[in-house]
Amino acid sequence: MGAEGDRVAPRFERGCRCFGVMQDGTLVAYGWWSAQREWIGELGLEISPAEGEVYIWNCFTLAPHRRRGFYRALLEGIVARAREERVLRLWIGSVADPAEKADADAGFVPVLHLASAGLGPLRWLRARPAGGRGGELASQARERLGLNGWTEFGRFRARKH
Repeated sequence: MGAEGDRVAPRFERGCRCFGVMQDGTLVAYGWWSAQREWIGELGLEISPAEGEVYIWNCFTLAPHRRRGFYRALLEGIVARAREERVLRLWIGSVADPAEKADADAGFVPVLHLASAGLGPLRWLRARPAGGRGGELASQARERLGLNGWTEFGRFRARKH
């Protein structure tokens, strides 16, 4: 994990799991799985998966191996493991078009669209249901993120995960 290598041991200590894709004995992509509360640094929020749910995060493909399907392979492997372990729901967040296409190919469907803007230590965050998926699933996603409403304004919190 390069400069973030010091975060690996604490993640394992708190029960996170790491998945990787290897090619010719070299790690080319990795991602993390967490069944407990986890920090989402880009949003300054925590996600708290419910019993039987898992959050997939910090997925990364090393630069020389990008745009070759390794992220998709990583997700497909994680989804297969989740099925084997009878995980009820997987949560994942994406901010880039290639990742969102691979997410969909692996069976993920958008539930919330999040927009965030900051000014100094302040942050505005808006959540809205994605693709007409309002109702219970969007409300559950909002609940897992600890959002009280569809729009929030407050201090941005930063921390390592």
